[in-house]
Amino acid sequence: MQEFDDELPGFGVRKFASGKASLFVKYSIGTQQRRKTLGPWVPGTLSTIRKEAAVVLAQARLGKDVVGEARKAQEEAAKVAKATLGQLIGPYLLVREKGDEFWKPLRPKSLHENTRYLERSWAPLHGVPVDKITRAQVRARRDEIVKESGATSANRALVALSGFCGWAIHQEHIPGANPCADIKTLNENKRERPLSEEELVEIWLAADDIGGAFGCIVKLLILTGQRRQEIGGLEWAEVRLQRAIIDLPERRTKNKKRHLVPLSEPALALLPPFPEDGGKFVFGNFSGWSLGKAALDKRIAERRGSPLAPWRLQHDLRHTFVTTMNDLGFAEPHIVEAIVNHISGAKGGIAGRYNHAQ
Repeated sequence: MQEFDDELPGFGVRKFASGKASLFVKYSIGTQQRRKTLGPWVPGTLSTIRKEAAVVLAQARLGKDVVGEARKAQEEAAKVAKATLGQLIGPYLLVREKGDEFWKPLRPKSLHENTRYLERSWAPLHGVPVDKITRAQVRARRDEIVKESGATSANRALVALSGFCGWAIHQEHIPGANPCADIKTLNENKRERPLSEEELVEIWLAADDIGGAFGCIVKLLILTGQRRQEIGGLEWAEVRLQRAIIDLPERRTKNKKRHLVPLSEPALALLPPFPEDGGKFVFGNFSGWSLGKAALDKRIAERRGSPLAPWRLQHDLRHTFVTTMNDLGFAEPHIVEAIVNHISGAKGGIAGRYNHAQ
């Protein structure tokens, strides 16, 4: 049973069979009718609650729907509480791409790696609400990544997820501790070996069979010892054919120093003709490294009847270049170090890391 107030239309009281009563206010927004419960009827509070009802009715006349707004806020809060890992990866990566007052932008390579790990490595947890992800789930999936891709990838994937969870905590999507906390990193068993001459020949021949931009890039990496993106993203403006060098500007090198790469005749012969349309990139700003490496490994296995021992496209070719140059006595160690654009001391930095010559 309900009755409305004679003094304030829309303000009323509802009586229950139990004998209790509650006060409410009823109003319309367009064609929508709303009812807001103001509280139980208690002797001595009627005047105060009537004033509250009057405020609600005045807001309704101005178009403000207090009930609808409260309902919408509850729905949004419910969505936030149930936001899954997969739903929040996009907003997180957008912040890490552009940066804000709390999170500095990631470098393009780091952003790419974070994207890959979050979108692929952690895909089995994409449907889990972020506030329900447990340390046990993270550890179990990390162990699966070890079997799929190795300890190094598992460690990198854990770092990417930990960074995401730190952001989610800051955004109040996760109310408790970071589920990645206290999960120890794995031993990566780093290999520090150059490729043998036989292995290098197999890679060269397979690259020759594949041909195209990727085949030329691989052979230029072998001949120059440069980083893969320095060759894969090579621009025609950086090629000095008359001087037989590549002139890499600061923006294209890891240490942000201009770098001159000498080109031998075999290296010059790998460069395609200058395009008639005046294209910017020598190899189209190549980015298909994973697919290219897979095709290269497949061709090597077909040629030799068995796969090559695990090797890394960039690091192992650089290991081999530096070690071979020193084995052959091509130049002093600090000169070899300069050729691969690391100036840090004859046996420090990259010379010590990549040079395995005795």
